[in-house]
Amino acid sequence: MMNRIAFAAALLIAAGTAAADSKVSDDVVKIGVLTDMTGYYSDLSGPGSLEAAKMAAEDFGGKVLGKPIVIIGADHQLKADVASTVARKWFDEEKVDAIADLVSSSTALAVMPVAAEKKRITLLSGPGTTAITGDKCTPYNFHWTYNNWALANGTGREVVKQGGNTWYFITADYVFGKSLEEDTAAMVKAGGGKVLGFSRHPSPGTTDFSSYLLQAQASGAKIIGLANAGADTINAIKQANEFGITKKQNLAGLLVFISDINSLGLETAKGMYLTTAFYWDRDDASRAWSKRFFAKMKKEPTMVQAGVYSAVTHYLKAIQAAGTDNSDAVAAKMREMPVNDFFATNGRIGPDGLHRHDMYLVQVKTPAESKYPWDYYKIAKVIPAAEAFPPVSDKCPLVKK
Repeated sequence: MMNRIAFAAALLIAAGTAAADSKVSDDVVKIGVLTDMTGYYSDLSGPGSLEAAKMAAEDFGGKVLGKPIVIIGADHQLKADVASTVARKWFDEEKVDAIADLVSSSTALAVMPVAAEKKRITLLSGPGTTAITGDKCTPYNFHWTYNNWALANGTGREVVKQGGNTWYFITADYVFGKSLEEDTAAMVKAGGGKVLGFSRHPSPGTTDFSSYLLQAQASGAKIIGLANAGADTINAIKQANEFGITKKQNLAGLLVFISDINSLGLETAKGMYLTTAFYWDRDDASRAWSKRFFAKMKKEPTMVQAGVYSAVTHYLKAIQAAGTDNSDAVAAKMREMPVNDFFATNGRIGPDGLHRHDMYLVQVKTPAESKYPWDYYKIAKVIPAAEAFPPVSDKCPLVKK
């Protein structure tokens, strides 16, 4: 009799174990970091984003619900078709559960519908276009670090308040740049300013900005808004200084990363205002995490890289809380749970998938003000989450009308 009871108990235990095991598909939680590994945005994302995701997995103990966390990476080369092809292969053949970063708006918009079709999670840290949580939103997508509205609101509105009321834009001629220009122009006009014109350049990869800068100079605008990113922004700022344009007109970098400031040097970038979601030297928690990142990468993290860590960590916490890696259950938990880490305090995810958190208007220090390596920013203003990001978009089909 005892043997029968023991055998029955063993069967129940085995059944319970099988049920628990089934809560994690394929017995592994696999996260792919799909980003620009070697191109123009690789410094602000790239290998640093992959390392940030690995740090998140390590800090989680390497397992969730008793199953291993695996992090893989790939280079989408800033090409939408490459990004969607890699994503589909990852989902179909390599059983990837979530894709992080993506860095550019065009690659994000190419991957999001593939992920939605496969019911897999996307964690966007680098892209900026507001369409991501507008008419292109999906139930499985989370826009984590910033969007163009937040950048335009932080920099555009504040510069107008300080007297920079006439603008000329030099804009990257693709989805991200046009969206950033449009959002910033709206903020400038709402604040009583005027837009005097714009020039659009091929991106990425423009090395000669002379014609665009001369058009901006001829406009007489007080502010030249740079609606681009990465090497494009760096080249435009350097050449504006070389041409002496910055002696009479001010630059507003609408998407500038700390890696850009490091490349430019404080003498070139000093005094510039910009908006960021993260600064490594903001407080003890940001410094502690950044010290670990620096030990691995030999440079301070950008907001994109810090955002990847935060997003991956929140995703893993949601799996733990949901008791499964089923994307519908995890997405619901991600929206339900607040985000509290070195990146965000009481951040919240809306029904549109946008992570709303505090942003920071910062001013680049002069060489004399900088006291140690990477001591680049003065925080001019903390922009509360409710002010930093737009309200939930009624363009998102997930939002109840």
